[in-house]
Amino acid sequence: MKKKFFKLLAKINKLILPSFTKKELDLAKASKLQLAIIGWRAYVTKNALD
Repeated sequence: MKKKFFKLLAKINKLILPSFTKKELDLAKASKLQLAIIGWRAYVTKNALD
């Protein structure tokens, strides 16, 4: 159940949230909001794959 939820959430994130790798964002210059989005996407991806 938990894994299905995170897989659905990952698909929603992919549609809604921006992809900073395509924009070639430098993590040293990223704002706090951008770092929060990167962290959130990483958390969701990790839980969707486990």
